[in-house]
Amino acid sequence: MSLQNFCTHFAFSFDRIPMPPVSMLYRVAQKAKAPVIRRWYNLMSRIDRGEQMVFMNYGWASLDPEASPLGLQPEDEKDRYCIQLYDQVAGSVDLRRKDILEIGCGRGGGASWIMRYLQPRTLTGLDFSSKGIEFCRQRHAIPGLSFVIGDAEELEFGPESFDAVINVESSHCYRSMRQFLAGVFRILKPGGHFLYADYHSGKGLESIRRQLAESGLNILYEENINPNVLKALELDNSRKLGIINSKVPFFLRKLFYEFAGMEGTQTFNASMRSGDRIYSRFVLQSPVLKKAGERGVPAFDLCDRNPPAVD
Repeated sequence: MSLQNFCTHFAFSFDRIPMPPVSMLYRVAQKAKAPVIRRWYNLMSRIDRGEQMVFMNYGWASLDPEASPLGLQPEDEKDRYCIQLYDQVAGSVDLRRKDILEIGCGRGGGASWIMRYLQPRTLTGLDFSSKGIEFCRQRHAIPGLSFVIGDAEELEFGPESFDAVINVESSHCYRSMRQFLAGVFRILKPGGHFLYADYHSGKGLESIRRQLAESGLNILYEENINPNVLKALELDNSRKLGIINSKVPFFLRKLFYEFAGMEGTQTFNASMRSGDRIYSRFVLQSPVLKKAGERGVPAFDLCDRNPPAVD
């Protein structure tokens, strides 16, 4: 049995086999990528019958105690930190009356928030998990919001279809970042934006920067948000712990703790807190005169709350 098949079999069967360290199993699952991740998300859909888990990102929290809190409706308050990460990423540009694609929409909470708060004309959420998309269609019935099954590395949309593409904490699961970026470049309208956030190792981030620079898109802004993500993980720990302990069978809970970046896990202590993983967000823009490899002039400005773009 291959390592990938072993990981898949172990994580999603109920056989009582000797358990390797959970952090090791989780890292193997990440490296196995699509097959394991798809099964993982399908498992989450089966476990969460009460529809409590509509976000799956690590979250974002301000480090400024005097900062004004993001205004949210009461029903959204429980997901504040996850929503604040979407606000940092998707709120970087004005999306009103735009056509938006979110790649890796998960369980649809981010797409729903963007549609309700940032008011694009349309928003399409794409994910490769059929169970996840079924959940999204049932849970988030909003005019202008739709969900489709698809592969981030084989985007089946026509050229220049979207004003903005959003990708939050998803790309580390992709086999080829270069192929993904080529698809993003192709489907973005001239002057459109790619709003991107994810975590990488130090060496991985250098590679990502290189590939972004070579994608044909202009890098307008980059920010290391590791401290903000760590703060959110700390503040949201008890809520996530309650959900996992109430929903997940006891023998799978440690895997879910790793997935959620709970305090005390390898993900939280040895990766995020130590700085082995760096969580970054980027704002990129398609050239106005769109030719492969040509860098263009920005078509419209970033929202005022962003600092000047980093060269």
